[in-house]
Amino acid sequence: MARQLYTARLENKLLLSERAQCYHLEFSAPELPAFDFLPGQFVSMVAEDSHGKQQTRAYSIASAPSANKFAVCVNRVEEGFFSNKLCDFEPGAEVHFHGPHGLFTLRKPLTDSIFIATGTGVAPMRGFAEYLFPESGEDRSEGRHIWLVYGTRHETDLYYQKYFQKLAAERPNFHYLSTLSRPHEGWEGLRGYVQDHVAEIVTRRAHENHRADVVSTAAEPRGYDIHAYICGLNEMVSGNRDRLMELGWERKQVIFERYD
Repeated sequence: MARQLYTARLENKLLLSERAQCYHLEFSAPELPAFDFLPGQFVSMVAEDSHGKQQTRAYSIASAPSANKFAVCVNRVEEGFFSNKLCDFEPGAEVHFHGPHGLFTLRKPLTDSIFIATGTGVAPMRGFAEYLFPESGEDRSEGRHIWLVYGTRHETDLYYQKYFQKLAAERPNFHYLSTLSRPHEGWEGLRGYVQDHVAEIVTRRAHENHRADVVSTAAEPRGYDIHAYICGLNEMVSGNRDRLMELGWERKQVIFERYD
């Protein structure tokens, strides 16, 4: 059965990185009074290429639900069709999509959480953050501690850096750690790979709570009081899952989405 297609109209376009040609694209769905989705889900966009072949690409939603609007984070890909098409969009341009789709969503009840991302894998993390810590309205974080560990090669590729820094300054239970694997000489932040800093968070948290592992309370039937949400390339996702398993975590504590 064919999926229901809707029209997405570009309302706003923000350049996130000149070097990476990465854009934050804000769309509305004018046919819908509201576009309901869960933070972390994705939409599938549909268009014909130059050969008349229908192409479909999935993009994580980089925003929290708000009326009939949603945002995506897109960068140019060498010889790529869909991402480059979207990067060339100007306000008013339209594309078809279906969705929302996906199970990369916050588990209930909410626990302390570590968000782990590289590159455009930060898009759903921005959606999580907007949902948990809205600019106006009730804080939905329930006082849980939320860490975002975001890694990339170069400082210019840290998308939404100012947003996350501002959020961390305003919300004492939101902790933002950005790390570079190829930092320039003047970089004063963290260095290395995200899994190393994730391990430090887990180990320090366990020590502070005077226990050898991170399992307690009745947050879920097995009693998990912390989860990790990972989004990025397969190698990074696997590296973090393996490290967390070594630290005594169980598979159900780790929720992930990979895009290669």
